[in-house]
This record gives sequence, structure tokens and C-alpha cells, in this order.
Amino acid sequence: MALFSSLTPVFLAIICVLIGVIMKKTNGEKEKCDAKSKHPSRPWVDEDLKDCTDHPLEEEEGEEEWQGLEENVAHIPFIGERYSEAEMIKRSQTFYELLNKRRSVRFLSDEPVPREVIDNVIRTAGTSPSGAHTEPWTFVVVQDPHLKHKIREIVEEEEEINYKKRMGDRWVNDLKRLRTNWIKEYLDTAPYLILIFKQVYGRLPNGKKKTHYYNEISVSIACGILLAALQNAGLYTVTSTPLNCGPQLRVLLQRPANEKLLLLLPVGYPKKEATVPALTRKPLEDIMVVM
Repeated sequence: MALFSSLTPVFLAIICVLIGVIMKKTNGEKEKCDAKSKHPSRPWVDEDLKDCTDHPLEEEEGEEEWQGLEENVAHIPFIGERYSEAEMIKRSQTFYELLNKRRSVRFLSDEPVPREVIDNVIRTAGTSPSGAHTEPWTFVVVQDPHLKHKIREIVEEEEEINYKKRMGDRWVNDLKRLRTNWIKEYLDTAPYLILIFKQVYGRLPNGKKKTHYYNEISVSIACGILLAALQNAGLYTVTSTPLNCGPQLRVLLQRPANEKLLLLLPVGYPKKEATVPALTRKPLEDIMVVM
């Protein structure tokens, strides 16, 4: 007993040393794993709307490197339009009144629309600012009746599932007052469908990936400009974000893996019997804060 008592502190010391070694080894391995799995901070990357069909090799992140862009871009003098205060007020009021007439129209006519108008409104959307001037957008214009119908079939199939299973009772009930459902007749009748894809990255001439900074924000701004251009031209649309349709539509339209569907716009004139919900917009004091 005396021998055991004298050895007890030794045993305790050995046990403490072993525990310390094991914990140090475990923490070291954890730090290695964390360092290996940690990605560089990239606030410009959008995590939503991923369609889970990316090719692993194409999406594999490598080390950040120079993208081969021009080091020096020539700068030229800029001369902007300058109006009198009275003219500024008049123009801003006129433009507001034009855009305030914009409504989401779900009853579109099959009456033909000049193709040149579509070209011009997309050119206008292409004037949008973008992160590092990467212009990460692709506007796919569909006018072929067969292709439009294929798009409708894909959208309606997924939308029915959305309304019945995915969206939930609250979302569906909120939409009831707008009288919307999964039937999208306008995808057949509208003379044009414009599908806007965001390019999550680009390709350099040497085949390497080109970072597209803030690609979703950039494309979203372009979509806003496109809506204003359509309103200015006297054309109407309804903003459609077809949930769970992106991968199928991308494949149907033969778009590459780096493009993700952001928005689908049917474009045309309203039918004579078209109706819209009697909605009002928030007053200025509810949407603007002056500091």
C-alpha cells in the first residue's frame, strides 16, 4: 500500500502528459482541416440560385491569379449632360410618371413586335454597370413557337409542384389575392421570351476562369434597366423567377455551366381584355429616409 501510494503521483503525471499530447495532436489535425477547407474571402460571389449542375472540374477553386486583363485602360474626357434645375425637375417627374405606369401584365397578346425594338432594349440593358466591367450577363431571346412551348411545359410542371408542395401555405395564400397559379399561358402567346442568365464566371482566351465580381448584383441592375427600357418602348412583361426550372431551361437553351438563370420575361403587348390587380405603391415617405 505504501508503494502504491508513493507511485500514485507518478501515474497521475503520466496520465496528464498523455492527455495533453492527445489533445494537442487532435487540435493540430483540426487546424489543418480548417485551413484546408477554408476558402479565401470573396464577397462578390453570390451563393443563391445555384442549380447544382456544375461540373466539378470547372467549379474547382484555384488560387487567385492575375486574369490577363489590360493593366492600363485609356481614360478619356467625360462631358455629361447638364440641365437647368427646372428642366431636371421636369424630366425627373416625366420619367417617374412613365415608370409609375409599369405593371406586371400576365395577359399578353400574340401580336408581332418589331425585332429591332427587342435589340434596342437589350442594348440598353447592356449599358448597366458591372463589377470590374465584367458584363456578366447573357440575354437569350426566344421567338420560336415550339421552343416557347417547351419552356412553358418545363415551367408549368415545376410550378405546379411549387404551388402544391414547395412554397408552403403562407406563400400560396399571399398569391391568391393576385390570382396567380401555375398556368403560364403567356409563355406561348408572348411574341418574345427573354431569359436573363448571370455568368458566375467567364473564360479567358487561354481557357482559364475569369472572375465575375458581384455577378448577381450586376445582372439584377441590368434587369431593372431592361424593365425601364421596355416600359419606355410601350411593351409589357411580368417578372418571372421560375423556381427549380433553371437547370432544365439552361440545358434546353444549350447554355454553358457557368450561366445560371436569373429571370424570365415574356414580352409583348397586353391583350385587349387584360386586367391587373388594383394595387397601390408605398408613398415616398415610406421608402425614403433623409439623414
